Amino acid sequence: MNFFERQAEVRKASAKLVWLFVLAVIGIVAVIDLAVWWAIGFPTLDVAIGPLAIVTVLTVVTIGLTSWIRTLMLRRGGGGKVAASLGGVAVPEDTADPGLRRYRNVVEEIAIASGMPVPELYLLPHEAGINAFAAGWAPGNAAIAVTQGALDRLNRDELQGVIAHEFSHVVNGDMRLNIRLIGVLAGIVGLAVVGRVLLSGSGSRNRKNNNAGPLIIVALAAMIAGYIGVVCGRLIKAAVSRQREYLADASAVQFTRQTDGIAGALKKIGGLQAGSTLRAGKAEDVSHMLFGEGRKFSSLFATHPPLAKRIRLLDPAFDPAELEQLSHRWAAAPPSGLHEDQARGLAPVSEQHPQAPRSLQPPGRQQPMVQAQPRAVVANVGDPGSGSFAHAGTILRDIPEDFLIRARRADTVVPLVFGLLISADNDTRVRQYHALAARHGQPVADAAWNEGSALTALDPALRLPLSEIAFPALRHRTSEELTAIGASITELVKADGNTSIFEYCLSTLLHRDLHEAIHNNPPWRARHTSLHRSHGVVATLFAVLARVGHREPGAAEAAFRTGLATTLPGVQLPYHPPPQGPFALGAAWPVLDGLPGHDKAKLIEGVVAVIGSDGAMTVEESELLRTVCAVLHCPLPPLVGSQTAAPRSG
Repeated sequence: MNFFERQAEVRKASAKLVWLFVLAVIGIVAVIDLAVWWAIGFPTLDVAIGPLAIVTVLTVVTIGLTSWIRTLMLRRGGGGKVAASLGGVAVPEDTADPGLRRYRNVVEEIAIASGMPVPELYLLPHEAGINAFAAGWAPGNAAIAVTQGALDRLNRDELQGVIAHEFSHVVNGDMRLNIRLIGVLAGIVGLAVVGRVLLSGSGSRNRKNNNAGPLIIVALAAMIAGYIGVVCGRLIKAAVSRQREYLADASAVQFTRQTDGIAGALKKIGGLQAGSTLRAGKAEDVSHMLFGEGRKFSSLFATHPPLAKRIRLLDPAFDPAELEQLSHRWAAAPPSGLHEDQARGLAPVSEQHPQAPRSLQPPGRQQPMVQAQPRAVVANVGDPGSGSFAHAGTILRDIPEDFLIRARRADTVVPLVFGLLISADNDTRVRQYHALAARHGQPVADAAWNEGSALTALDPALRLPLSEIAFPALRHRTSEELTAIGASITELVKADGNTSIFEYCLSTLLHRDLHEAIHNNPPWRARHTSLHRSHGVVATLFAVLARVGHREPGAAEAAFRTGLATTLPGVQLPYHPPPQGPFALGAAWPVLDGLPGHDKAKLIEGVVAVIGSDGAMTVEESELLRTVCAVLHCPLPPLVGSQTAAPRSG
């Protein structure tokens, strides 16, 4: 199952959730209406229709409004609000704790390798069980949280497996489904709370008024119906989430290319007394989002598959009796993840990377090129290949440590991001300086000027990854500050009237991510359409890409035709590169982002065919490809040799 098929499965699961919710509401309404009919003495239908209609409307409004408000609150708060509700604390950018630095480094590696924004990091410091979850409405406001038990007990491979499992939920769109589940259950539980309040009030009223009996019956029915709804809600959670957990385990293995990590984490859950249990009072709300069971449920209500079954799917030789042996061994001496890393030859995790020689390069050095095969690239969307994780680790090691430190700090990240866009041309540089000073003050402008000078020697292939690492610290600002930062980015890009591909890619990705961080949605409303109704927009995209990658008009038009033949075979469209260059794509994104999954796959094949029509892809072209995929919400891992090789036949 590829990325686009998994996205379709999530949409089916969302539709299933809606129908199950509707059926639960119908059942609850029926129970309450029956109670009301009984309370008013079983009158004829023409007499009862008025009271029953009022009760039905009030019941539906109570459930629907509670669900909507709860979902809206979670959307606006992002994943961090969910983590904070369980006692989570944000991981400091400048932490010296080896476990937290290892945690941050693993998350950054996986984010870069998967082509996703780096999420916020949270720790649940009072939880001894091994657990984790990803939460958020969109990748731009996602957060990943792990328990203290996970940091203490898991070695690096096991932590990678757990984090990769959670990232699969982000990539596959499960986070939004999980938030909807919380909202649905809040509405059903809300009815039970209303019934309990009415019952309490009617009880005191009954002591003063003997006519309060009907109200007691209605309140009791509302409370009973609400708790029946809670049972239905738990069944809904179990039905929706169990299969997603199997898929997330498989995706984590595919991502890390080894089963020992995630299987080892599951064995530690089964062998340690704390298991994966969470003590937080709201653990029930997020039980379907967790890596392991946060509460003990019967098999009927379990949100996760049986632990032994999950392990056996990863390790066919596993014997469940092994958990009992591990439990006896670890009762006296619980495992330490950091000590296990040291025993395996890994240094205590300061995560201070030695700098590789390719991290800095003189301007003008010829950029490396990779081969590009359209179907192979599409197959890697949402599915990092065997080299992606190792390549992401290399990227992090290659970025100088002082840049990484400033990218992770809230007080230095803004000048660093501005510095990535500071021009080498002195006149343009001066205009950019004055624009920043006018909007943000002279200290920020001075810092950005210095960052621009320092960043000129950074390998161009590392500039976008550095901006991705900077994103979590960047979004720790008010919406007004983020809006001002976005406006400054646009002004810096347009200062010289000649936008480079890197400038366009960086500004586009930052604008999208900042907008999602503020508004929980991309800067446009996707228009649901199809490729065959979007010929003009597809032609604009391919014309821009062809013009960027080919200086000769004849070669550019040939590349354009290659893309059309791939995506829209048999369709003939004129080649007219828009004069505004990449900025013409702003009007195309709402249409292209609204394409169904199989059409997006065909579109990406065409994009690869256009920019790789000469048989190779430069760093600039690969950045543009990743930007197009990111804007379409189709995360593409960094392109490395074997990932772009043509698939072998036979």
